[in-house]
Amino acid sequence: MLLVTDQDGRLRAADFHDHEDRLHRLLRLHYGPAPLASGPAAAEIRAALAAYFEGDLAALSAIPWATGGTAFQESVWRALGEVTAGTTLTYAGLAARIGRPAAVRAVGAANGANPLSIVVPCHRLVGADGSLTGYGGGIERKAWLLAHEGAR
Repeated sequence: MLLVTDQDGRLRAADFHDHEDRLHRLLRLHYGPAPLASGPAAAEIRAALAAYFEGDLAALSAIPWATGGTAFQESVWRALGEVTAGTTLTYAGLAARIGRPAAVRAVGAANGANPLSIVVPCHRLVGADGSLTGYGGGIERKAWLLAHEGAR
């Protein structure tokens, strides 16, 4: 994975190694032009991600993160963090959870602008009929993540 942290050690962006262009696009969207320096991410972030992939699905909650999104996007991303591993929720269900039941499309757009893949679990949102819908990392990866978490 590609990880971007700030000077305080908070995760600001995360994406899969084969989606570096998407990572840079989301960084520009949320932060504007920002210089990046190569180096290792904080050990606690790397350890939490490794633990998640080894089966400790709660490990992601230990990762400190911050984003540059709008207040609405932040509300969507915080609510996504409350969708329990092993479960899924529809876009309409998430819109209702944040008190904006008519904002289904806006929830979808915020989900698509999520700069923190896996950590803010946008992969847990599914279509109204339960089908797997768009995922920045690809539908196959979304299916794998949901299976890894024990979702049906």
